[in-house]
Amino acid sequence: MKYLPLLLIPFAVASCGQEHSIEVSNSSDIAREGEITEVPLSEIRKAIGDGSFVITDAAQAEVPYQITYDSLVVFPASVAANATAVYTIKPGEPSPVDTVACGAFYQARKDDLAWENEKSAYRAYGPALQASGERAYGYDVWTKSVSKPVVAKRYHDALAKIASFHEDHGEGMDVYAVGPTLGAGTAALVDTAGNIVYPWCFESYEILDNGPLRFSVRLNYPAGAFGNDSTVRESRVITLDSGEFLNRTEVSYQGLTSASTVAPGIVLHRHNPNGFILDNENSFMACADLTDNPDGQNGVIYVGVVAPQADTIVLSPMSQPEGDAVAHLLAKGEYQPGTPYVYYWGSGWSKGFMPDWESWTDYLAAFRERLKHPFVVTVK
Repeated sequence: MKYLPLLLIPFAVASCGQEHSIEVSNSSDIAREGEITEVPLSEIRKAIGDGSFVITDAAQAEVPYQITYDSLVVFPASVAANATAVYTIKPGEPSPVDTVACGAFYQARKDDLAWENEKSAYRAYGPALQASGERAYGYDVWTKSVSKPVVAKRYHDALAKIASFHEDHGEGMDVYAVGPTLGAGTAALVDTAGNIVYPWCFESYEILDNGPLRFSVRLNYPAGAFGNDSTVRESRVITLDSGEFLNRTEVSYQGLTSASTVAPGIVLHRHNPNGFILDNENSFMACADLTDNPDGQNGVIYVGVVAPQADTIVLSPMSQPEGDAVAHLLAKGEYQPGTPYVYYWGSGWSKGFMPDWESWTDYLAAFRERLKHPFVVTVK
């Protein structure tokens, strides 16, 4: 599975056109509700042929699904702790599905690439912003308090000078400060002296999936983004699924000839009501951010990274603070050429769907536990 790993057990194919079952087993002690899981489309085609199909749960209620760019069928599975849920696939015409995970390229706003699901929204900066000379290395967070897509409307209203997306009009806003930092979870190479080698803005993009349940995009970074004489190029595949606060990100570097240190990072600002967490045992880090206007009653943005491949998670103070940004939390790990580095990053908002600090850290701990116990999917 692209978002959370799973195990798939092949099945013996019966005659096409009949009903077949998908068993989803959860070996963890955590009940998992609406977690996106995957089945190769080829396995379903073997079972029911090439026509359209429907997925239903044990109560015969139809379950929404999406076919991804890499030929996977993704759908939300709900499985009790240490239990198995059974879903049925059969020929039929599926009902329309509301889009909750989606994104777009906004050339009119300096080449922003912005995306969202029903929990949070995010932004990565493109070549027009870099050409302007503005330094913005990291991922941006846009808060949400409604489950429907809102990003396209925010851009429309802002560009038409109807409403600023820096103000909350009842559905969230842009109040997270990025600047020349790693923002809310961008990964960067770390040199032998321990300095962050900041990437800049993406050079090109390709939207791979655009809803209704999964958004994924490939961002490509130019040679020279890691120093004027560098030949290193970077690509990232970012995936955000319905129901999750965290993006799965797969980072690859071209031009590296030996193992290097890579570190997803979170910027730490002066205004931090709860301190931060560096949980090396469970491979996650988190902080609470009082937004770029701490006195504006804009709530608290909770930011986190889960990095299973990290060797150590540390606090890294900035030698020269940038405005209110004074440090990074870094999840340092080894990148081997030819092998992607996978981690997860994201946010929640106290005025949206993440009420408090304890709820956020509990979510991150549970997310890490789910990674340790991937669903086992058996198609029969």
